[in-house]
Amino acid sequence: MRDILPDINDWFAKGEKIGMATVVRTWGSSPRGVGARMAFTANGKMVGSVSGGCVEGAVYEAGQETLRSGRPQYLHFGVSDESAWNVGLACGGQVDIFVSVLSKDAYDTLRQKLLADKTFANATIVRGPAALMGLGLPVSGERRIPGSVPLSLVDTILEVARPVILSGRTQILQIKTTEGEDLEVFVEVVKPQPTLVMVGGVHIAIALAELARAMGFRTVVVDPRRAFGNSDRFPHVDQLIQAWPDDAFARLDLNELTAVAMLTHDPKIDDPALQIVLRSPVFYVGALGSATTQAKRRSRLLEAGITEAQLERIHGPIGLKLGGQTPQEIALAIMAEIVAVQHEVGEEKEKELAANKK
Repeated sequence: MRDILPDINDWFAKGEKIGMATVVRTWGSSPRGVGARMAFTANGKMVGSVSGGCVEGAVYEAGQETLRSGRPQYLHFGVSDESAWNVGLACGGQVDIFVSVLSKDAYDTLRQKLLADKTFANATIVRGPAALMGLGLPVSGERRIPGSVPLSLVDTILEVARPVILSGRTQILQIKTTEGEDLEVFVEVVKPQPTLVMVGGVHIAIALAELARAMGFRTVVVDPRRAFGNSDRFPHVDQLIQAWPDDAFARLDLNELTAVAMLTHDPKIDDPALQIVLRSPVFYVGALGSATTQAKRRSRLLEAGITEAQLERIHGPIGLKLGGQTPQEIALAIMAEIVAVQHEVGEEKEKELAANKK
């Protein structure tokens, strides 16, 4: 969603009528995940994706109908459908997409929450009586309740949705109203933007920062050496910190959505940084250097009080073995490993949640 904000801002500024398509459910090898979005206007502009190209055309046409009528639509595409081959979804996946008109008020609220970069959740009625479809309400943060939603229904949705927020997993809930009506409510949990901290303003970091930003990461470069860590070399990063690790990391929130890459090859910088991040909850720690360099680093860190278990968190030599040699190729290998670990962490959390339910 964050990547399409500039276009939507521009369209609203020009008075465009805007529609939004959101992936609300997937099965099998669906090309885009739940929460993926595509926005479009009545005069043919489009940004974002709900299928990587497979069903965009069909969704766009449905979206134009919704813009004309004002009526939301719940769309289903899958290989079991006769229409699957026509729209291009013949790879074994299925996807449900909710299409509605995007109001300026709803967008402003969503945009503010995204820019605040904190976890939040919204609930949207995607199936049910026509009068309720498309109505949404926040289930975290302030309570702004649409006047057309009965308070009894709000209470029911909030009661059912709160466990979803605690689980951190976006999903569709089945709800029955006090009047006996069946509803499907899309409860979306939106997490803060992940962060990549690069320790060392080396040439690899220049390429890595560009790639990380393209992957949706907030980028931070830490280097006390002004010849390396300066704005001329890194005009494109979100934060540049010219300080030693102790000072630099005191300014950062090293959390479960943070990845750290040690790139200086200098023990005076890398070792103190590793002593901090290995004791933090960051999901990835990688360190540049050969197997020999890694062995020497491990010995130094053990002497400094780092445990064997903590040392096992280091991915070193850093990056997947892609065989590349250039800074750009090494940056690709590092980013590929970060993304792989990021998804492994997500899968482990899902397994843990499933086990706890048994």
